[in-house]
Formats: sequence, C-alpha cells, structure tokens
Amino acid sequence: MENIRNFCIIAHIDHGKSTLADRLLEFTGSVDKRYMTDQLLDDMDLEKERGITIKSHAIQMSHKIDNTSYVLNLIDTPGHVDFSYEVSRSIASCEGALLIVDASQGIQAQTISNLYLALEQGLEIIPILNKIDLPGAMIDEVSDQIIDLIGCKSDDILNVSAKEGIGIEKVIETIIKKIPFPKGDHTKSLQAMIFDSVFNSFRGIEVLFRVFNGEISKGDKVKFINTGKEYNVEEIGILKFKKEPKSKIEAGNVGYLISGIKNAKEVKVGDTITHSDNPSNLLIKGFEDVKPMVFAGIYPVETSDYEELRSSLEKLQLNDASLIWDPETSAALGFGFRCGFLGMLHMDIIQERLEREFNMSVITTVPSVEFKCTKSNGDLLSIYAPSEMPELNEISYIEEPIITAQIITKSDYIGGIIKLCIDRRGIITNQLYLSKDRVELSFTLPLSEIVFDFYDKLKSISRGYASLDYELSGFTKSKMVKIDIMLNGERVDALSSIVHREKAYDWGKKLCIKLKELLPRQMFEIAIQSSIGTKIISRETVRALRKNVTAKCYGGDITRKRKLLEKQKKGKKRMRQVGNVEIPQEAFMAVLKIEQ
Repeated sequence: MENIRNFCIIAHIDHGKSTLADRLLEFTGSVDKRYMTDQLLDDMDLEKERGITIKSHAIQMSHKIDNTSYVLNLIDTPGHVDFSYEVSRSIASCEGALLIVDASQGIQAQTISNLYLALEQGLEIIPILNKIDLPGAMIDEVSDQIIDLIGCKSDDILNVSAKEGIGIEKVIETIIKKIPFPKGDHTKSLQAMIFDSVFNSFRGIEVLFRVFNGEISKGDKVKFINTGKEYNVEEIGILKFKKEPKSKIEAGNVGYLISGIKNAKEVKVGDTITHSDNPSNLLIKGFEDVKPMVFAGIYPVETSDYEELRSSLEKLQLNDASLIWDPETSAALGFGFRCGFLGMLHMDIIQERLEREFNMSVITTVPSVEFKCTKSNGDLLSIYAPSEMPELNEISYIEEPIITAQIITKSDYIGGIIKLCIDRRGIITNQLYLSKDRVELSFTLPLSEIVFDFYDKLKSISRGYASLDYELSGFTKSKMVKIDIMLNGERVDALSSIVHREKAYDWGKKLCIKLKELLPRQMFEIAIQSSIGTKIISRETVRALRKNVTAKCYGGDITRKRKLLEKQKKGKKRMRQVGNVEIPQEAFMAVLKIEQ
C-alpha cells in the first residue's frame, strides 16, 4: 500500500488538464504509442468536439524510481462549473490533487472553487503552472497569485508545458514524494466506495470503486449497503487503458467490478460495498447528494417511445449521477420526464447524449428553477415547473433561490459586467483586486435570472476573459408570477414560464412576437396571447393563408362573390374551432433566444 498514490487533476476549463494527463500516460508508458491521441481519456465524441471534459476518467499508471515500482491512480476531472459534482466524487476517492493554472490566464473562478473542495477533504495540493512556453505567459505574476491563494513557497510551484512535454518527470517525482499513500487495513472487513458506474450492454453494469479497508477477490459474495442487494463477483480488475482483470484488489487501490447487474436502480454512486458473510456496517462518508439547479421537461417526439426514453435515462444516470428525473405529464406533449440539471450546459449535453448514444428524438421544455410557494392556508409547496403553480388567489407569497456568484475578469470589463448583473436584479457584495488588471467581483443574484443566457452574455461582454463560479445560498421572498401562453384561447403548458412581476409584461410581449415568427401559417387565423391568471397582457396574430374562392366567378352579380366569401368565412371559423396548431421544437426553445 505504501507504493500506491491516488490523485486527481483539478483546474478551470481549458487550462490543460487533459493534455497533462496525456503526457503523464506517455511518460509512464501506460499507453501503447499506436493508441496515443490527443485528449486520450476523453472518450466521448462530444468531449473531443467541444474540447471540454464532461466525465471524470480513472486510469492506472506504473512508474519506477530507485528500483521501487509505484502504482499511480489518476482521475482526470471536468473544469466547467456544471460538472462540479464529478469533481467532488473524484476528490472523495483521492489523497492528493494537481492544481493546474494556465500561465497566460491566471487563476479563474472555477480553479478556486475546486481547490476549496479539495482542501475540505484534506487533500495534498501540488500547484502546477502550465503553458509556460506561450508568448503571453505571465510566470512571475501568476506564481504570486498561486502563493497568495494556497500559501505555498515559490519553489513548490512546478513550471510545466503539457503540450511540449516540459517538466513532466518532475511532476511524477513530486506526486510520489508529496502525496501520502492511502491509509487502510486489508485485514479489516471490506469497505469500498462506488465513485462511478458504466452501462455495458453485454455484461451489465460495471461498477468503479475505491477500496478503503479490507480486500475483494473474484468469486466473493458482496453486498451494497444502501440498496441491501447481494451479488457474486464475476470479475474484478484494475483500470488500465484497457481493463485488466485481477484475482484480488486490496485496500488503497481503485478498480472495477462486474457481477451481471442489469437494473440501473440497484447501483447508487456513493454507496459502500462490503462482504455478505463478514459485513461492515459503517458507511464511508463519500460526497453529498446532488442538488440540481435547473429543471426542464424532456418528452419523446413520438409518444410510443416513452418507455424507451425511460430506459435511456436510467442508463444515462448510471454514467452521470448528477442527472435527476421523475415522470410527469403535459397536456400539450403527453407523457415525459421532469429532469434536474446542474446548469444549462449540463442540460444541453444530456439532450445531445440522448440523441447520439440512444437515438432518441426528444423535445425539451422551457427550463425553470425550484421555487417555494406558501399558500394562503399555510401549506408549503416546492414548484419545479410552471404547471405546478397554484392559482393567484391561493398564493400567500413565493420564495425564489438566490446564489452567490464570483466573477473573475480583467479590470477593463468591470462596468459592463456590473451593468449586466444589476439588470438581472443582482446586488454587488464585494470587489477585490487580485492584481493591477484582474479583479474578483462578488454578487448575489436570483438563480432564475442566470438560467438562460447569462453565461453567454458574460463571455461576450468580457471577450471571453471572465470566469464564473456560483453556489446556492438560500431562498428569498419575491414577486414572481406565472405567464401562460395561449394559442386560439387554449393554454400550452409547455410554454408557460415563471418570471418576476416587473419583467412580466415585457417578457410576455417578446415571447408572443417570437412565437409569431416560428409558428407556421394555417388556413385559419391563430391568436397568440400571453396572460397572467385571467388577465391578457399581450397578443399577436398569425394571419390565415387565403385561398381565392372567387377565382371561378367571371362576371355576373357581386352577390355571387359575396356568397362565396361568406361561405369561406364560416368554414374558416369552424376550422379554427376544431383545427390543431402544430408547435415546432424551435418554439419551445424560443424562450432561450429572447433578449433580456
């Protein structure tokens, strides 16, 4: 056990985590040169296309120093705020962390957030300054920022260029020297924590775990404490580039387990594995349950695909434990699921993965956040979708979620960013200069105001320089109202949204104008109205396509033409009463494109 080192890589998005992981694998010879590609651990097409890490990836390396062979278990983690749950799970399985900072960009908001997660778990931090070969690298300035942040000495900071392979040997030596070996006792009862799982259509669910105490062997009978289920271990092994079966895994190591589990609900990330005949009743304190920030409905385009969508979501949840879903119904869209996400990028990725990995065509409704509603009779409701909102006369007050946001930016863009946050009902709480041209701004903001396009706006105002990190701080009373959209007098619940009363009229008007552009014209007139309760606040009309019924009248009395036009008018009126308005997918996403 003294020769094992478990560590993860934490950093802001695009600071070179995956590239450094590639160089470590190359240097230790863990991957054959034939298989070596950029972003090797990012095995999803989406990750390579977007250049971001979405999933944590575990891999084992070996390295020899002074005739002693060391086992290095690396977990590469995502850097975007929406995937911070992946980071927290990885940190719970490690004793140390490589903190990577881009020498040309300096410390960003997510770097600080992930660092605090690691410090809370008591991890040994190794600071690394990456991209030192770039012409814009500010080595001394960024080194000072790291020293201020974690209180290390300047000699402790490793100067590295992951792309060019500079300083990689020094990184591996420092990992072996500084990161403590795992503590545990292989003679005690088995205690292993599940930190991830993957669905394999041939072999069932593959469980990834870290052994804290005891040992696990092939053929053992094990029990998952949370679910109470028991299984026979068909195969265990270690996570090399390709899975490598072993007969036994001891305390301190990381591995995988296959036991033919077919039901996705039987595996819970964070659960503790123990032996059936010599059980340990102690649960390993891993990581907290996920708290979704954004909620949206996901519905199959074909209603007959409902069960297939359910099984796709179950398999996806295995691979992404931060996804939460419950069945729901909509008058407009039929049967579907109300899903909880950690942010808008997370929602976008889930929708894309459903379409690519499971060939599911889905419609996603307007995203919303959780509101707390106190009714006149004193009942407290949690509202995840506009359709759950009670009538206006039944509501005493509504509370909305508030976040504390940290924005790190260049000082040139402070004015634009403060204006953006104030427009979104934000309050500035602190302004701290990290250096002469970099500043950290702290705001309290309503979560509902940053759900749609806040991140995109922030990036465009700061020309891509600003970084955002946020966490939920509580709920506060607010004047929120539900805006309903009606097509020809019929409510379309999938287009409803909950907004602040001050913005309601403007929002309703803009949404009606947007829908007018997107709805296809029919043979009858379509009235698009937005309303608060029974009060109509705006209206747009999609004009009917006109068929020239008088074309066959040549000459004769005007009354002949009038008769035909009257007949057409009655027909259109009848058609409007029975006609259905087909709503395209773009209309459901129109809300996201409204300029606030």
